Amino acid sequence: MKIIELQAENVKRLRAVTITPQGNIVEISGRNGAGKSSVLDAIWWALSGTTNIQAKPIRKGQEEARISVDLGELKVIRTFRQREDGSHTTNLIVENGEGARYQSPQRMLDGLLGALTFDPLAFTRMDGKAQLETLKRFVPGVDFAAIEKASKIDFDRRTEVNRTIRTLRSQAVSIEVPADTPAERIDDAALVAEMQEAGERNALTERRRVNRENWAADIQRMQGEEERLRAQAAQLISQADGIADVVASKVLEMKTAQPLPEMVDVSALRQRIADAGRINAAVTQREQRDRIEAQVKDAEAEAAALTKAIDDRAAEKRAAIARADLPVPGIGFGDDEILLNEVPFDQASSAEQLRTSVAIAIAANPKLRVIRVQDGSLLDEEAMRILAEMADAADYQVWIERVGVGSTVGIVIEDGAIASASAQAAE
Repeated sequence: MKIIELQAENVKRLRAVTITPQGNIVEISGRNGAGKSSVLDAIWWALSGTTNIQAKPIRKGQEEARISVDLGELKVIRTFRQREDGSHTTNLIVENGEGARYQSPQRMLDGLLGALTFDPLAFTRMDGKAQLETLKRFVPGVDFAAIEKASKIDFDRRTEVNRTIRTLRSQAVSIEVPADTPAERIDDAALVAEMQEAGERNALTERRRVNRENWAADIQRMQGEEERLRAQAAQLISQADGIADVVASKVLEMKTAQPLPEMVDVSALRQRIADAGRINAAVTQREQRDRIEAQVKDAEAEAAALTKAIDDRAAEKRAAIARADLPVPGIGFGDDEILLNEVPFDQASSAEQLRTSVAIAIAANPKLRVIRVQDGSLLDEEAMRILAEMADAADYQVWIERVGVGSTVGIVIEDGAIASASAQAAE
Protein backbone atom coordinates (compact mmCIF):
# COMPACT_ATOMS: atom_id res chain seq x y z
CA MET A 1 0.00 0.00 0.00
CA LYS A 2 1.52 3.30 -1.17
CA ILE A 3 0.41 6.93 -1.47
CA ILE A 4 -1.55 7.49 -4.66
CA GLU A 5 -2.33 11.13 -3.96
CA LEU A 6 -1.49 13.66 -1.27
CA GLN A 7 -3.46 16.85 -0.75
CA ALA A 8 -2.45 19.38 1.90
CA GLU A 9 -3.98 22.78 2.53
CA ASN A 10 -2.77 25.37 5.08
CA VAL A 11 -0.49 22.83 6.78
CA LYS A 12 2.51 24.54 8.38
CA ARG A 13 4.05 26.59 5.52
CA LEU A 14 1.94 25.02 2.77
CA ARG A 15 -0.87 26.89 1.11
CA ALA A 16 -2.33 24.18 -1.10
CA VAL A 17 -0.59 21.30 -2.83
CA THR A 18 -1.77 18.17 -4.60
CA ILE A 19 0.82 15.55 -5.41
CA THR A 20 0.17 12.42 -7.45
CA PRO A 21 3.44 10.46 -7.35
CA GLN A 22 4.71 8.66 -10.43
CA GLY A 23 7.49 6.23 -9.64
CA ASN A 24 9.00 5.15 -6.36
CA ILE A 25 11.20 8.19 -5.71
CA VAL A 26 9.19 11.28 -4.78
CA GLU A 27 11.68 14.11 -4.49
CA ILE A 28 10.53 17.32 -2.77
CA SER A 29 12.99 20.16 -3.37
CA GLY A 30 13.16 23.92 -2.91
CA ARG A 31 14.75 26.62 -0.79
CA ASN A 32 14.90 26.44 2.99
CA GLY A 33 11.64 27.64 4.49
CA ALA A 34 9.70 27.11 1.28
CA GLY A 35 7.57 24.30 2.72
CA LYS A 36 9.44 21.09 1.81
CA SER A 37 9.36 19.70 5.37
CA SER A 38 5.68 20.58 5.57
CA VAL A 39 4.95 18.05 2.79
CA LEU A 40 6.62 15.18 4.67
CA ASP A 41 5.11 16.31 7.98
CA ALA A 42 1.65 16.37 6.38
CA ILE A 43 2.00 12.67 5.53
CA TRP A 44 3.11 11.82 9.06
CA TRP A 45 0.45 13.93 10.80
CA ALA A 46 -2.32 12.47 8.68
CA LEU A 47 -1.43 8.92 9.63
CA SER A 48 0.01 9.12 13.16
CA GLY A 49 -1.71 9.91 16.44
CA THR A 50 -2.23 13.39 17.83
CA THR A 51 0.80 13.13 20.12
CA ASN A 52 3.05 13.45 17.05
CA ILE A 53 1.50 16.69 15.77
CA GLN A 54 3.25 19.93 16.63
CA ALA A 55 1.59 22.63 18.69
CA LYS A 56 0.76 24.86 15.69
CA PRO A 57 0.06 22.76 12.57
CA ILE A 58 -2.11 25.43 10.85
CA ARG A 59 -0.52 27.95 8.48
CA LYS A 60 -0.14 31.36 10.06
CA GLY A 61 -3.13 33.57 9.39
CA GLN A 62 -5.49 30.65 8.65
CA GLU A 63 -8.11 29.01 10.86
CA GLU A 64 -8.38 25.59 9.25
CA ALA A 65 -6.02 23.04 7.68
CA ARG A 66 -6.72 19.81 5.83
CA ILE A 67 -4.68 16.78 4.79
CA SER A 68 -5.93 13.99 2.52
CA VAL A 69 -3.85 10.89 1.84
CA ASP A 70 -5.20 8.43 -0.73
CA LEU A 71 -3.68 4.98 -0.22
CA GLY A 72 -5.84 3.22 -2.81
CA GLU A 73 -7.46 0.78 -0.41
CA LEU A 74 -7.91 3.53 2.17
CA LYS A 75 -8.39 7.26 2.21
CA VAL A 76 -7.25 9.25 5.25
CA ILE A 77 -8.52 12.75 5.93
CA ARG A 78 -7.31 14.81 8.87
CA THR A 79 -8.57 18.32 9.52
CA PHE A 80 -7.44 20.96 12.00
CA ARG A 81 -9.41 23.90 13.38
CA GLN A 82 -7.89 26.69 15.40
CA ARG A 83 -9.39 27.72 18.75
CA GLU A 84 -9.57 31.26 20.06
CA ASP A 85 -6.76 30.58 22.56
CA GLY A 86 -4.38 29.59 19.74
CA SER A 87 -4.62 25.83 20.32
CA HIS A 88 -6.30 23.55 17.80
CA THR A 89 -8.68 20.64 17.45
CA THR A 90 -8.21 17.79 15.01
CA ASN A 91 -10.54 15.30 13.39
CA LEU A 92 -9.62 12.04 11.64
CA ILE A 93 -11.63 10.13 9.03
CA VAL A 94 -10.54 6.83 7.48
CA GLU A 95 -12.60 5.37 4.64
CA ASN A 96 -12.22 2.12 2.73
CA GLY A 97 -12.48 1.82 -1.03
CA GLU A 98 -16.29 1.76 -0.88
CA GLY A 99 -16.45 4.92 1.25
CA ALA A 100 -17.31 3.16 4.53
CA ARG A 101 -15.79 4.84 7.56
CA TYR A 102 -13.94 3.06 10.37
CA GLN A 103 -15.30 3.53 13.89
CA SER A 104 -11.79 3.59 15.43
CA PRO A 105 -9.74 5.20 12.65
CA GLN A 106 -6.52 5.81 14.60
CA ARG A 107 -6.44 2.26 15.94
CA MET A 108 -6.77 0.95 12.41
CA LEU A 109 -3.96 3.23 11.20
CA ASP A 110 -1.69 2.22 14.10
CA GLY A 111 -1.87 -1.38 12.93
CA LEU A 112 -0.98 -0.24 9.41
CA LEU A 113 1.60 2.42 10.13
CA GLY A 114 4.68 0.39 11.05
CA ALA A 115 7.61 2.82 11.47
CA LEU A 116 6.99 5.63 9.02
CA THR A 117 9.10 7.75 11.35
CA PHE A 118 12.14 5.64 10.44
CA ASP A 119 14.43 7.82 8.35
CA PRO A 120 17.37 5.86 6.83
CA LEU A 121 19.64 8.89 6.83
CA ALA A 122 18.73 9.75 10.43
CA PHE A 123 19.49 6.12 11.33
CA THR A 124 23.04 6.37 9.93
CA ARG A 125 23.64 9.45 12.12
CA MET A 126 22.36 7.86 15.34
CA ASP A 127 24.84 6.78 17.97
CA GLY A 128 25.45 3.05 18.39
CA LYS A 129 23.06 2.60 21.31
CA ALA A 130 20.16 4.30 19.48
CA GLN A 131 20.76 2.17 16.39
CA LEU A 132 20.82 -0.93 18.59
CA GLU A 133 17.47 0.01 20.15
CA THR A 134 15.95 0.43 16.68
CA LEU A 135 17.15 -3.00 15.54
CA LYS A 136 15.73 -4.70 18.63
CA ARG A 137 12.19 -4.37 17.26
CA PHE A 138 13.05 -7.11 14.77
CA VAL A 139 13.60 -9.66 17.57
CA PRO A 140 10.08 -10.63 18.65
CA GLY A 141 9.35 -12.22 22.02
CA VAL A 142 12.42 -10.77 23.73
CA ASP A 143 11.93 -8.06 26.35
CA PHE A 144 15.38 -6.49 26.10
CA ALA A 145 14.52 -3.89 28.75
CA ALA A 146 13.43 -6.56 31.22
CA ILE A 147 16.57 -8.61 30.52
CA GLU A 148 18.83 -5.59 30.96
CA LYS A 149 17.00 -4.54 34.13
CA ALA A 150 17.25 -8.03 35.66
CA SER A 151 20.93 -8.31 34.71
CA LYS A 152 21.59 -4.83 36.15
CA ILE A 153 19.98 -5.90 39.45
CA ASP A 154 22.02 -9.13 39.50
CA PHE A 155 25.19 -7.26 38.52
CA ASP A 156 24.72 -4.74 41.34
CA ARG A 157 23.93 -7.55 43.79
CA ARG A 158 27.00 -9.50 42.64
CA THR A 159 29.15 -6.40 43.16
CA GLU A 160 27.78 -6.10 46.70
CA VAL A 161 28.33 -9.83 47.37
CA ASN A 162 31.91 -9.69 46.08
CA ARG A 163 32.53 -6.68 48.32
CA THR A 164 31.21 -8.72 51.28
CA ILE A 165 33.46 -11.64 50.29
CA ARG A 166 36.53 -9.40 50.39
CA THR A 167 35.51 -8.04 53.80
CA LEU A 168 34.87 -11.52 55.24
CA ARG A 169 38.15 -12.87 53.89
CA SER A 170 40.00 -9.96 55.48
CA GLN A 171 38.28 -10.69 58.80
CA ALA A 172 39.13 -14.40 58.58
CA VAL A 173 42.80 -13.72 57.82
CA SER A 174 43.07 -11.34 60.80
CA ILE A 175 42.04 -14.07 63.27
CA GLU A 176 45.13 -15.94 64.55
CA VAL A 177 44.50 -19.49 65.84
CA PRO A 178 47.38 -21.39 67.57
CA ALA A 179 48.46 -24.47 65.64
CA ASP A 180 47.89 -26.79 68.63
CA THR A 181 44.25 -25.72 69.10
CA PRO A 182 42.16 -28.90 69.55
CA ALA A 183 39.01 -29.56 67.57
CA GLU A 184 36.71 -29.65 70.61
CA ARG A 185 36.23 -27.32 73.54
CA ILE A 186 37.32 -28.38 77.07
CA ASP A 187 34.44 -28.63 79.56
CA ASP A 188 35.77 -25.93 81.88
CA ALA A 189 32.45 -25.84 83.70
CA ALA A 190 33.05 -29.44 84.85
CA LEU A 191 36.54 -28.48 85.99
CA VAL A 192 35.15 -25.51 87.91
CA ALA A 193 32.55 -27.81 89.49
CA GLU A 194 35.30 -30.24 90.43
CA MET A 195 37.28 -27.36 91.89
CA GLN A 196 34.24 -26.22 93.89
CA GLU A 197 33.63 -29.75 95.19
CA ALA A 198 37.27 -30.05 96.29
CA GLY A 199 37.07 -26.69 98.02
CA GLU A 200 33.93 -27.66 99.88
CA ARG A 201 35.49 -30.97 101.02
CA ASN A 202 38.63 -29.18 102.20
CA ALA A 203 36.55 -26.60 104.05
CA LEU A 204 34.62 -29.42 105.79
CA THR A 205 37.86 -31.16 106.73
CA GLU A 206 39.22 -27.89 108.08
CA ARG A 207 36.10 -27.33 110.18
CA ARG A 208 36.33 -30.85 111.61
CA ARG A 209 39.99 -30.35 112.44
CA VAL A 210 39.22 -27.11 114.23
CA ASN A 211 36.37 -28.77 116.08
CA ARG A 212 38.65 -31.55 117.26
CA GLU A 213 41.21 -29.06 118.44
CA ASN A 214 38.41 -27.29 120.29
CA TRP A 215 37.29 -30.58 121.79
CA ALA A 216 40.76 -31.27 123.14
CA ALA A 217 40.95 -27.80 124.61
CA ASP A 218 37.52 -28.22 126.20
CA ILE A 219 38.50 -31.58 127.71
CA GLN A 220 41.64 -30.06 129.17
CA ARG A 221 39.81 -27.04 130.51
CA MET A 222 37.00 -29.15 131.97
CA GLN A 223 39.42 -31.55 133.62
CA GLY A 224 41.10 -28.64 135.30
CA GLU A 225 37.78 -27.24 136.31
CA GLU A 226 36.82 -30.67 137.67
CA GLU A 227 39.88 -30.80 139.83
CA ARG A 228 39.35 -27.25 141.05
CA LEU A 229 35.70 -27.82 141.86
CA ARG A 230 36.38 -31.11 143.60
CA ALA A 231 39.00 -29.36 145.62
CA GLN A 232 36.67 -26.46 146.50
CA ALA A 233 33.89 -28.25 148.18
CA ALA A 234 32.10 -31.47 148.49
CA GLN A 235 28.81 -29.78 147.62
CA LEU A 236 30.09 -29.35 144.15
CA ILE A 237 30.76 -33.02 143.68
CA SER A 238 27.45 -33.55 141.98
CA GLN A 239 28.29 -30.75 139.59
CA ALA A 240 31.67 -32.24 139.05
CA ASP A 241 30.10 -35.61 138.42
CA GLY A 242 27.87 -33.99 135.79
CA ILE A 243 30.84 -32.39 134.18
CA ALA A 244 32.57 -35.71 134.31
CA ASP A 245 29.71 -37.25 132.46
CA VAL A 246 29.96 -34.54 129.81
CA VAL A 247 33.67 -35.10 129.58
CA ALA A 248 33.12 -38.81 129.18
CA SER A 249 30.61 -38.15 126.41
CA LYS A 250 33.02 -35.84 124.63
CA VAL A 251 35.81 -38.39 124.97
CA LEU A 252 33.57 -41.08 123.54
CA GLU A 253 32.50 -38.81 120.67
CA MET A 254 36.11 -38.03 119.96
CA LYS A 255 37.08 -41.68 119.99
CA THR A 256 34.19 -42.68 117.70
CA ALA A 257 34.58 -39.74 115.27
CA GLN A 258 35.51 -40.55 111.66
CA PRO A 259 39.11 -40.00 110.71
CA LEU A 260 39.87 -36.70 108.95
CA PRO A 261 40.10 -37.01 105.13
CA GLU A 262 43.28 -36.09 103.35
CA MET A 263 43.54 -32.46 102.14
CA VAL A 264 43.19 -32.15 98.31
CA ASP A 265 45.94 -30.42 96.36
CA VAL A 266 44.00 -28.03 94.08
CA SER A 267 47.02 -26.38 92.46
CA ALA A 268 46.98 -28.87 89.56
CA LEU A 269 43.23 -28.41 89.09
CA ARG A 270 43.67 -24.66 89.11
CA GLN A 271 46.28 -25.01 86.36
CA ARG A 272 43.94 -27.24 84.34
CA ILE A 273 41.19 -24.60 84.58
CA ALA A 274 43.61 -21.92 83.38
CA ASP A 275 44.70 -24.14 80.48
CA ALA A 276 41.05 -24.83 79.59
CA GLY A 277 40.33 -21.10 79.41
CA ARG A 278 43.25 -20.55 77.07
CA ILE A 279 42.33 -23.50 74.86
CA ASN A 280 38.64 -22.58 74.73
CA ALA A 281 39.55 -19.03 73.70
CA ALA A 282 41.55 -20.49 70.81
CA VAL A 283 38.65 -22.78 69.86
CA THR A 284 36.34 -19.76 69.92
CA GLN A 285 38.67 -17.97 67.49
CA ARG A 286 38.78 -20.99 65.21
CA GLU A 287 34.97 -21.32 65.27
CA GLN A 288 34.64 -17.62 64.45
CA ARG A 289 37.04 -18.02 61.52
CA ASP A 290 35.17 -21.14 60.37
CA ARG A 291 31.86 -19.23 60.45
CA ILE A 292 33.37 -16.41 58.40
CA GLU A 293 34.84 -18.86 55.90
CA ALA A 294 31.42 -20.54 55.62
CA GLN A 295 29.90 -17.12 54.94
CA VAL A 296 32.55 -16.59 52.25
CA LYS A 297 31.57 -19.87 50.60
CA ASP A 298 27.87 -18.94 50.72
CA ALA A 299 28.62 -15.51 49.26
CA GLU A 300 30.80 -17.03 46.54
CA ALA A 301 28.00 -19.44 45.68
CA GLU A 302 25.53 -16.53 45.46
CA ALA A 303 27.94 -14.55 43.26
CA ALA A 304 28.35 -17.60 41.00
CA ALA A 305 24.56 -18.00 40.78
CA LEU A 306 24.16 -14.32 39.88
CA THR A 307 26.86 -14.65 37.22
CA LYS A 308 25.08 -17.69 35.79
CA ALA A 309 21.75 -15.84 35.73
CA ILE A 310 23.36 -12.94 33.86
CA ASP A 311 25.09 -15.32 31.45
CA ASP A 312 21.89 -17.35 30.91
CA ARG A 313 19.92 -14.23 30.05
CA ALA A 314 22.68 -13.12 27.68
CA ALA A 315 22.66 -16.56 26.05
CA GLU A 316 18.86 -16.44 25.77
CA LYS A 317 19.10 -13.03 24.13
CA ARG A 318 21.80 -14.26 21.71
CA ALA A 319 19.68 -17.31 20.81
CA ALA A 320 16.62 -15.13 20.18
CA ILE A 321 18.70 -12.80 18.01
CA ALA A 322 20.07 -15.80 16.12
CA ARG A 323 16.52 -17.04 15.47
CA ALA A 324 15.22 -13.60 14.46
CA ASP A 325 14.57 -12.76 10.84
CA LEU A 326 16.75 -9.66 10.70
CA PRO A 327 16.25 -7.38 7.69
CA VAL A 328 19.88 -7.39 6.50
CA PRO A 329 22.21 -10.40 6.06
CA GLY A 330 25.26 -10.07 8.26
CA ILE A 331 23.72 -7.58 10.68
CA GLY A 332 24.07 -8.38 14.36
CA PHE A 333 24.11 -7.05 17.90
CA GLY A 334 27.17 -5.81 19.79
CA ASP A 335 27.18 -4.68 23.39
CA ASP A 336 26.48 -1.01 22.66
CA GLU A 337 26.18 -0.92 18.87
CA ILE A 338 25.05 -2.91 15.86
CA LEU A 339 27.48 -4.87 13.75
CA LEU A 340 27.62 -5.42 10.01
CA ASN A 341 29.58 -8.54 9.04
CA GLU A 342 31.17 -8.51 12.52
CA VAL A 343 32.36 -4.91 12.03
CA PRO A 344 30.86 -1.92 13.91
CA PHE A 345 28.20 -0.26 11.75
CA ASP A 346 29.91 3.15 11.84
CA GLN A 347 33.04 1.56 10.30
CA ALA A 348 31.13 0.29 7.26
CA SER A 349 31.28 2.24 4.01
CA SER A 350 28.71 4.96 3.30
CA ALA A 351 27.11 2.76 0.64
CA GLU A 352 26.86 -0.20 3.05
CA GLN A 353 25.38 2.01 5.74
CA LEU A 354 22.81 3.43 3.31
CA ARG A 355 21.83 0.01 1.94
CA THR A 356 21.47 -1.36 5.46
CA SER A 357 19.43 1.61 6.68
CA VAL A 358 17.06 1.47 3.71
CA ALA A 359 16.63 -2.29 4.17
CA ILE A 360 15.72 -1.71 7.82
CA ALA A 361 13.25 1.02 6.82
CA ILE A 362 11.62 -1.35 4.31
CA ALA A 363 11.37 -4.12 6.91
CA ALA A 364 9.93 -1.67 9.46
CA ASN A 365 7.05 -0.71 7.13
CA PRO A 366 5.65 -4.02 5.85
CA LYS A 367 2.12 -2.77 5.15
CA LEU A 368 2.39 0.91 4.30
CA ARG A 369 5.19 0.86 1.73
CA VAL A 370 6.23 4.46 2.31
CA ILE A 371 9.56 5.78 3.62
CA ARG A 372 10.37 9.37 4.56
CA VAL A 373 13.88 10.77 4.06
CA GLN A 374 14.71 14.19 5.46
CA ASP A 375 18.01 15.98 4.79
CA GLY A 376 18.19 14.28 1.39
CA SER A 377 20.63 16.95 0.27
CA LEU A 378 23.29 14.93 2.08
CA LEU A 379 22.97 12.19 -0.54
CA ASP A 380 25.29 12.32 -3.52
CA GLU A 381 24.51 10.93 -6.97
CA GLU A 382 25.72 7.41 -6.09
CA ALA A 383 23.62 7.36 -2.91
CA MET A 384 20.54 8.49 -4.83
CA ARG A 385 21.16 5.70 -7.34
CA ILE A 386 21.34 3.12 -4.54
CA LEU A 387 18.18 4.51 -2.95
CA ALA A 388 16.29 4.37 -6.26
CA GLU A 389 17.48 0.82 -7.00
CA MET A 390 16.38 -0.46 -3.60
CA ALA A 391 13.02 1.35 -3.80
CA ASP A 392 12.32 -0.18 -7.22
CA ALA A 393 13.49 -3.66 -6.19
CA ALA A 394 11.23 -3.70 -3.12
CA ASP A 395 8.48 -1.61 -4.75
CA TYR A 396 8.58 1.01 -1.98
CA GLN A 397 7.76 4.67 -2.27
CA VAL A 398 10.43 7.04 -0.92
CA TRP A 399 9.51 10.64 -0.16
CA ILE A 400 12.74 12.58 0.06
CA GLU A 401 13.34 16.19 0.98
CA ARG A 402 16.26 18.05 -0.65
CA VAL A 403 17.37 21.66 -0.56
CA GLY A 404 17.76 23.10 -4.04
CA VAL A 405 18.00 26.65 -5.35
CA GLY A 406 16.52 26.90 -8.79
CA SER A 407 16.13 23.14 -8.94
CA THR A 408 13.93 21.56 -11.60
CA VAL A 409 14.19 18.04 -10.22
CA GLY A 410 11.11 16.38 -8.71
CA ILE A 411 8.49 18.56 -7.06
CA VAL A 412 9.77 22.07 -6.39
CA ILE A 413 8.06 23.93 -3.53
CA GLU A 414 8.06 27.72 -3.43
CA ASP A 415 6.17 29.79 -0.88
CA GLY A 416 4.04 26.85 0.24
CA ALA A 417 2.94 25.75 -3.22
CA ILE A 418 4.21 23.64 -6.11
CA ALA A 419 6.33 25.78 -8.42
CA SER A 420 7.22 23.01 -10.86
CA ALA A 421 7.19 19.27 -11.17
CA SER A 422 9.04 16.70 -13.24
CA ALA A 423 8.85 12.93 -13.63
CA GLN A 424 5.36 12.94 -12.07
CA ALA A 425 1.97 14.56 -12.29
CA ALA A 426 1.14 17.34 -9.83
CA GLU A 427 -1.28 20.21 -9.55
